Amino acid sequence: MFKTQINAAKATAFKLTEGAVAKSLPAFTITRNRGFLPREDPVQKLPSVFNPVESLLDRMTIHAHGKLNSGLLATGQFGDAVKHELKGLGLEHKVDEAILSNDQMMLSALFRDYAFLTSAYVLEPVDIEFRKTGKYTTGRNVLPRELAVPMKKLAEALGHFPFMEYASVYALQNWARKDPAGDITFDNLELIRAFENHEGSEKGFILVHVDMVANSGKLISAAEDCITAAATKQRDDFNVALEQLYNAYQSINQSMETMWGRSKPADYINFRSFIFGTAPKEGNPMFPEGVIYEGVGDEKPQYFRGESGANDSMIPLGDNLLEITASLPENDLTAVLRDFRQYRPPTQREYIESIEARARLAKVKLFAHGDPKSLALYVLNVDQIREFRNRHWSFTKEYIVRRSAYGIATGGSPILRYLPSNLSIVNLVLEEACSALPGTATLVSSGLSKSLAVNVNACKRRAEVQKRVLEAEMAVWAIVDDQKQNELERTSVRAIPHTDEDLGEQKIMQRGWVGNDGVG
Repeated sequence: MFKTQINAAKATAFKLTEGAVAKSLPAFTITRNRGFLPREDPVQKLPSVFNPVESLLDRMTIHAHGKLNSGLLATGQFGDAVKHELKGLGLEHKVDEAILSNDQMMLSALFRDYAFLTSAYVLEPVDIEFRKTGKYTTGRNVLPRELAVPMKKLAEALGHFPFMEYASVYALQNWARKDPAGDITFDNLELIRAFENHEGSEKGFILVHVDMVANSGKLISAAEDCITAAATKQRDDFNVALEQLYNAYQSINQSMETMWGRSKPADYINFRSFIFGTAPKEGNPMFPEGVIYEGVGDEKPQYFRGESGANDSMIPLGDNLLEITASLPENDLTAVLRDFRQYRPPTQREYIESIEARARLAKVKLFAHGDPKSLALYVLNVDQIREFRNRHWSFTKEYIVRRSAYGIATGGSPILRYLPSNLSIVNLVLEEACSALPGTATLVSSGLSKSLAVNVNACKRRAEVQKRVLEAEMAVWAIVDDQKQNELERTSVRAIPHTDEDLGEQKIMQRGWVGNDGVG
């Protein structure tokens, strides 16, 4: 393991005051109020000693300060700027001092910002080539010490991988309230960091996720009450908790639906280059040799998954609470899903695992099947998860599949197989639960409201339709996937960056050097 070198005198002098104890709480301390959001709003600006880092972040964005193609990433000068401006500053020692302070929110901000620099550095050639030709190429396979060492130190201090993640970097640590006294809602939020543009579709893409997760405290509260009620056989409390869970998932799905208008499908491809990862080790043509972190350990190539909304914890919470996870088959796609769980803050990983274990011990699913009203509420919640996964799959088809021949998602999963597989399992659980439901009259007599009874009947119909559509759709996509794989094999890159070969990315839209069909 990479050892952080700390000044012994400073370590001896350091005392845990009450304030230091409060600061030492993990950034993603989970509560019924904040849910899966960080316990405090993200730190927006680094201490002045890190001004060189701030300067690079400020100047790197493609459309920096609203000026079209004015940033370092637009002109292809970012990599050189990193090497020139950070070399010899000894900032890794300032990172040591930050780690010694154990201010978790500040460490999280440092990790976020170094992760943005890291992804921008290794993926800059990929984006340049895409903006020139509409095709991806290979990224840089060596991360300079000035980024590699701080990234590794901060990652170990926080329990992350030393690469960009969804919660700890791109989304949940990357927002600020316009009005500090206002709510955490989309209209009151702005971005801290951006690759392409602080406004427009990248802003929409990130902040819709934050808006969704702002509802997660309600999920956690309902999940805890649900498990307690099932374990103690308190039927009324159980039903109240399931209805609260349903209401929370409805709010999340309603927020998710706004993505269509706030982040345009045609624009996503303009900043997608920067959120890819270096994994999987086998089969990622952008990084066939991984990335070497200079000055870290034995400098062996490293492979990490990229940023992905699949790393959010809200749906895994529902999967585990409602025991949908128990229905997952043991195959390569389930292995990918479980690997994704490692790319979450440690507190979220542990909490989601605890939900799975406690729901199984409390027999939540069995208890739900033991009463008509409980089963109906269980069905409504599973249908909400189906709706979420179906919308995610719809996003994928419209934002990515229609516009790209590249078969690997930013998180490293196979695009045309991973999401439909998860959706089909949820729909299977939904069909199973629906088949055990009594008639509408029995549901109403058991205490279910007439409006919810109508919704339950609609769930039955949606499950049937979803199954037919998904089966027909996947038959088509299997053919398309085979065609794309054949094309990728035919045109695959074997050489280093800046060759005439490419990664088989179709040039769907005509794009010039400035990417003039994007946000700007």
